[in-house]
Amino acid sequence: MPYVLYLPTYAATAAYHGLVKDRPANLDTFLAQAKEFATGEYAAALMKGSKLGEAERAAVAEKLAHFTGLSEDYLLKSDLRVPLPQFMAELQRSRGLITGRLDSRFSGPAGDLIQSGTDRDPQSDAVSGAFTAAFNSYVRNELKYNPDRRYDLLNYTANAEWSWDRDGQEAAYPNVEDDLVQAMLANPNLKIEVENGLYDLATPFFATEYTMDHLGLPPSLRDNIHLNNYDAGHMMYLREQDLAKLKNNIAAFIDRNARPAPAPLLSQLPFPDSSLKDGPAHA
Repeated sequence: MPYVLYLPTYAATAAYHGLVKDRPANLDTFLAQAKEFATGEYAAALMKGSKLGEAERAAVAEKLAHFTGLSEDYLLKSDLRVPLPQFMAELQRSRGLITGRLDSRFSGPAGDLIQSGTDRDPQSDAVSGAFTAAFNSYVRNELKYNPDRRYDLLNYTANAEWSWDRDGQEAAYPNVEDDLVQAMLANPNLKIEVENGLYDLATPFFATEYTMDHLGLPPSLRDNIHLNNYDAGHMMYLREQDLAKLKNNIAAFIDRNARPAPAPLLSQLPFPDSSLKDGPAHA
């Protein structure tokens, strides 16, 4: 499933970097084609495993190369499966570049032109200094908090020690889908809005769509979920146009769904007529 669900983001990334030949001028059309191929012919080919014939394998590799910008030879050697670190290293290898993860529009110099994966994210390289400087300036100049301590934008020690166990049960990976389903069943008025960046290789947008389409909700609750996509990455607010779009979308979501319901008329309250004998205070 990860190979299937990552494919549309691979396609968006390859298109952004000009590595897709003969793609439609409209990106939405191209991504719709990528989704159709991913969930259709590509998924079927992966399911066949070693039973996939050579002619079909070659045909799938040709189409996969069209959407990902990778060579057919590379895709055949990788058995039609390209993990994310390999995609980041391979897509722009001929240019001496690696591709960003949190935002795949970012590129950076490759330290090793024959590496099979990457150990850096060019997007983080590009923005981490600015965030670190802003925090240190704020905490010292605004808050007047001046300890001689190091500030880490990302704490990898804490990441490594994190436990996903829940209720005493060991968990191999986190999954809160059932929690979301139970919350929506318990409160049918709960509204969900999801924001995704088309160039986000950390949380690919098609995986979100797949998740929301497979919650098993009653039809009456499916319209409670709304998805927005941005021409941006994981941190869409880095792009000024998407910062404004994000703000407007969230404000509209709150305004649309947080208005208090009008108070019912006394005659509409679900009490028997006898319960109103002592007046509204009793009711």
